[in-house]
Amino acid sequence: MSVNTKPIGVAYEDQNIIGAERILSDDELGYTAVAQGTVTQATSKSTAVTLNKSAGRITMNAASLAAGTNVSFTFNNNNLSANDVLILNVTGGATAASYNLWVDSMGAGTASITLRNTTAGALAEAVIINFAIIHCA
Repeated sequence: MSVNTKPIGVAYEDQNIIGAERILSDDELGYTAVAQGTVTQATSKSTAVTLNKSAGRITMNAASLAAGTNVSFTFNNNNLSANDVLILNVTGGATAASYNLWVDSMGAGTASITLRNTTAGALAEAVIINFAIIHCA
């Protein structure tokens, strides 16, 4: 069995996946630790964040968000293109089933992300968002 020696993100150059119609895995498929990062929002829930990684974690500011209210912030990332897919989910720091999360818009190097408090009361939580970019040509 050969040893993979040249990491390129989600696969290895040794496997020569150029032109492959599909990539299948019996275990994990994802980004290496080097491709991931973390960032914490300063000041407020609407403060922009910058993290130039293909996957990672955004910890939002713990400011209060009123019941039934949306807050949007800018996510700057030089890995993003207008053709990419940005996957988001709430993974911690939050009361279960209390938030909706989505991407409003995306362009080269930037995306607008919105978080909505779906409860009947205000919440002051440092919501943790995991993200991953599916890069498209």
